[in-house]
Parts: sequence; C-alpha cells; structure tokens
Amino acid sequence: MAVLGAGKANGGCSLLHAAGLGYGASIGLDIPIAVRLLDKPSKRESNDPDGLLPAIVDAWLEAGFELPKKIEKDDLHWAVISKIPPRQGLKSSAATSIAALKALADATDTEVSDEMFVAMAAQAQISSGISLTGSIDDAWACLKPGWKLIDPQADSIAEGVLFEGNGPSNDDWLVMVVCRGERTHRPQLEDFPPHGAAFQKALTALQEENELVAITWNGRAIVAVMNDVQGRKITNDAMLNGARAAGMSGSGNAIIVLAPKVSKPSCDRLRALFENNKDIVKVIETSFITADTEP
Repeated sequence: MAVLGAGKANGGCSLLHAAGLGYGASIGLDIPIAVRLLDKPSKRESNDPDGLLPAIVDAWLEAGFELPKKIEKDDLHWAVISKIPPRQGLKSSAATSIAALKALADATDTEVSDEMFVAMAAQAQISSGISLTGSIDDAWACLKPGWKLIDPQADSIAEGVLFEGNGPSNDDWLVMVVCRGERTHRPQLEDFPPHGAAFQKALTALQEENELVAITWNGRAIVAVMNDVQGRKITNDAMLNGARAAGMSGSGNAIIVLAPKVSKPSCDRLRALFENNKDIVKVIETSFITADTEP
C-alpha cells in the first residue's frame, strides 16, 4: 500500500451562523485532522456515512484537475485520522474536505489557490447533502488562520469575503469545547428568522472585531433556534462561573466557552462545573487558529 498524498486541516467554531442573516463567519480551532490518499484500502475503514469523500473527488475532477497517474477514480482510497468530534458543529465535514483536497493536490503535485480549495470544499458538501450553502465560512476557517465574514450568495469565492479579522489572542484566552452527544437533527431555515435580533448583535460585534461577544450572541440565537434547554443552561452556568463568552457552535451540540487564562480560579471552577455535569461527554481544551498562529 502506497501513500499517494497527504493533507492536514483543523476544526473550527461558529462566530455567526450563515442561516441567521445570510452571512456566515467561523474561526479555526486547534483540533487537527490528517487525511492520506492511498492506492489500496486502509486497514482502518474510513467512516464516511454521507459519502463526502467520493464527492470530494468529483469536485476535484469537475474543477479540471487530474487524478494521480495510472490511478482510476474507483482505485482511490482514504485514511482519515481526526480528533474533531463529528456532528457537533465543529466543522468536521469542511475540515475533511480541505484536508482531502490537499492530499489530492499533494498526490498530483498541483498548485491550488486558497479560493479554489474553498470552492471545491463547498461543492463537495453541497453535492453530498451535508450543507445547503457549502459552508464556505467553515472551509475558510479550516484552511486559513483568523476568520472571514462570508456572503455565500456572492458571484465568486473571493467576492464573498466581506470582512475579516485576526481572532482573539491565545495568550489571553483558554478555549474550552464542551461536547455533548451528536446532534439528532438539523434546524430548518424557517426556524431562524424569529431570532434575527440576536444574530444581528453577533454581526455587529464581528464588525467591531469583538469575537467573544459574537460567539455569545450567536450561541444564544442558536440555542433558541434549536429550543435546546440543556444547552441554554450550560451556557448560562458557564457565564455565571467566570466565562467571558459561551455559545453553541454550528447547529450544535458543542458549546464553546472562553475563560481568561490569567484567572486560574475561573478556569478551575469551569472545569469542575463541566466535570460534574452528566450531560457533558468531554471537554477539549484548545486554542484558536489566529492570524498569529499556523495550523
């Protein structure tokens, strides 16, 4: 078995859910994924219930790129090693898409622009039925440091970038990813308009480059959209116990909590709070992929 190519990416979290106002923004989290392209099946079977990996190959070919020499489409195989919890709103599908596309580029020694990586990742997620819009903001977060405010209806990937920011300083903030079980359903588009005021506050915060406020207001809106009583309680309890931001990511179920590193008592109090909550599966302590760091 030969490794034809390899690619890496990272997970992420939402700053503004794209279904709220039509604009989306996400930022990367230091939760890695590595994808290898193989000429024979891996001993570890890749879990791909949505058929995303074949859709990635189709997107690559439709973009006009070629497969590795003397390898047919059906003879390509994948090995995926991911630390991103799936179906939690942590951008695992976008991360898989970006890492797999990087593996194809590596296997074929092809130069690919950032915009093309994002466009192909979006196409793969749309065609596999994972996303209605392609989750363009998620793909950017899994590919590049910092965050971008995205208009998914723009004529091109480049024109869709309306605004961007570096991200919060990792010297200042501990990022806690509070994981519950996998989400059981996705919200419908008609569930979002009643909560537009909260999404608007998240958007205003982003325009002021206040990501912590954006995470909190976006999270409040999503909890309301999902009618998630448990999620609301976890976020409220986190804020009461020293968190400076707390909000659900994506369409759930993970909750992002930020605590000031300088306040060890607050960090320890939050750890104890989550450890004693039977509804929480695990907590990942990590950092953002900011403009001052590289994945």
